[in-house]
Amino acid sequence: MGITAAEALVEQLVAYGVEKIFGTCGHTNIALLDALGRSPIDFVIARHEQTAAHAADGYARISGKPGVVLLHVGPGMMNAVTGVATAALDSVPLIAIAGDIPSYMHGRHPHQEVNLHADADQTAIYRPFVKRAWHVQRVEDLPRFTERAFWTATSGRPGAVLLNVPMDIFSRPLPAGTSYPLPVAVTRPALPDADAERIAELLAGAERPLIYLGGGLRNRQKLQDLAEHLDIPVAHSLMAKGALPDDHPLLLGMTGFWGLEVTNDYARNADVVLAIGTRFAETDASSWNPAYTWQFPPSKLIQIDIDPAEIGRNYPVEIGVVADAGLAIDKIAQAALQGPSRANQTQWIKAARDELFEASAERGRSDQFPLRPERILADVRAALPPDAVLVTDVGWNKNGVAQCYPLPAQGRFITPGGASTMGFGPAAAVGVQAADPDRVVVALIGDGGMSAQLPAVPMAVEQGLPVIFLVMNNRAHGTISDLQSSFYGRSYGCDFTGPDGLPYSPDFAAYGRACGADGYAITEPGDLIEALRTAIGNRRPAVLDVPMVNEPVPTPGHWNIKDIYQGVFD
Repeated sequence: MGITAAEALVEQLVAYGVEKIFGTCGHTNIALLDALGRSPIDFVIARHEQTAAHAADGYARISGKPGVVLLHVGPGMMNAVTGVATAALDSVPLIAIAGDIPSYMHGRHPHQEVNLHADADQTAIYRPFVKRAWHVQRVEDLPRFTERAFWTATSGRPGAVLLNVPMDIFSRPLPAGTSYPLPVAVTRPALPDADAERIAELLAGAERPLIYLGGGLRNRQKLQDLAEHLDIPVAHSLMAKGALPDDHPLLLGMTGFWGLEVTNDYARNADVVLAIGTRFAETDASSWNPAYTWQFPPSKLIQIDIDPAEIGRNYPVEIGVVADAGLAIDKIAQAALQGPSRANQTQWIKAARDELFEASAERGRSDQFPLRPERILADVRAALPPDAVLVTDVGWNKNGVAQCYPLPAQGRFITPGGASTMGFGPAAAVGVQAADPDRVVVALIGDGGMSAQLPAVPMAVEQGLPVIFLVMNNRAHGTISDLQSSFYGRSYGCDFTGPDGLPYSPDFAAYGRACGADGYAITEPGDLIEALRTAIGNRRPAVLDVPMVNEPVPTPGHWNIKDIYQGVFD
């Protein structure tokens, strides 16, 4: 006798090296769940589909393997939209497998079918952001579509894909001889030697060269060799924090809205910019206003990206390179190292960075309570081991960390860049910890983000994952509250208040304990670092509720929304 398509799919996933699948159950996918239950693959159950998608995303970011999320028809797969789109916009390889209505009931509006103005077309919901969506119509196509899904998600510019499977397909017998292995060896596009030499000459001959890093580069050492040999300052986007150690003497820091003034000034006046794996996002480019961060021209732009659609998308390009960023940097470094090095002319960078970190450290010594955000970051930095992973949400925990948290060379910073998704941090941290159980993983999140993903805590407890959920609790959507107050004179609809009009917050520490985690309510300035050290030592899931004053993150750059609030339209 043959096997069912569900059993064959599980065998294929095992052959592809899948070890964990995150998701939720539903009547359209339990045939696949039954087959998974008889396999070595671990199914990580979530209480909400967005939680599952963010966890699969975090797993992929830290492990380098594609994340897999299993979803139910209709409302199930729609609940996961935000999580899958977050992975897609950050070029994270993620395969979403969604059950669907029975194939032979198409258009009859069966239970939970997505319909109204179009029959049974739930794949259309994902098409604007996934690299590809497949709808399986014949059982024989499932293995082939699965191979295509994994290949598409992981090749070229990585991203999210959708494999949509009517529930009856899972239970149908699959004919023998339908094996579709992934390619055994894959050659990535590199940079020709002549082009590498031309780029190296442009950088060596520049008076004010700059290397600008996006999230698409992983080859840190070759980049460092290139920058040090030619004495080139390095700036980075939000997503690329950690590509070079924060204490490196050539590292200028982040550009754009939350970037340093010295970084934006240097970027604006650079004569040659080598940009690697970046799409020049609006916040990293000060709304593309040439008065603040980038001026192309007169600056000359050399842009390297695996995705040809990104070359020249936002700025005119002198040299466009469609190639794997790591291989391209390797070739450029080889060419540059054959020529003379340049004398160190960039001592001013260390002085500027030291000033930034010292000012932040000074504010971090404050015993004010509720705590200042810099004090929270200072205590986190003091308590964590150097190889800890910080998984952030949005607000101070993302932008403040990127701006002024001295990340150790062994550490990792994981954040939702493209979508800036509130609620990413708690669930993604669970996925990170599942992929790397021996490291210390901290979800650094606001009370808004924690409230958006409460299911992450019981998920961590059930899986025995010692995630530390640190809630920077200012009882508000603080960044937006500050923004509204700055331009409209008050905050309305942004702050959490009780029926008495006073600031309100759930007791997140008590919630943690109710879920079976440890809970720590921080009531004095010295409590935080002790709670962190205890939580790290216990190696159990823990929720730290940390009262914080609502202070805006410094914004030295420019964001067009401020002009809009003032009635200035470009």
